Amino acid sequence: MHALHIKRVYEPAEADDGVRVLVDRLWPRGLSKEKAAIDHWAKDVAPSTELRRWFDHEPGRWEEFVTRYRVELDAPEAQAEVATIRAFLRKSRVTLLYAAHDEELNNAVALRDYLRE
Repeated sequence: MHALHIKRVYEPAEADDGVRVLVDRLWPRGLSKEKAAIDHWAKDVAPSTELRRWFDHEPGRWEEFVTRYRVELDAPEAQAEVATIRAFLRKSRVTLLYAAHDEELNNAVALRDYLRE
């Protein structure tokens, strides 16, 4: 397995990002497709709209968010995208891209930890 990293999608793309995978369900506001330099948009691995709204980036809900998100990641729709990301990792470095402001409590962090297990 190659390296797995996370990065805000608004940060400039760099040559060492490897395969750039957007892991949000919604396209980032104000960002053109060219500037985003996305290689793969993994919508089905993003948290559901309901879960994202419930979490609302409240630090006190983080642990429960991760628990609920992992249940969603185990669903067949998400597992197809998880398999795609793992296939990228077998060949290259992968950078999971997210739009949230919080760099420590976001779905890309939870997904990275899930993929590393």
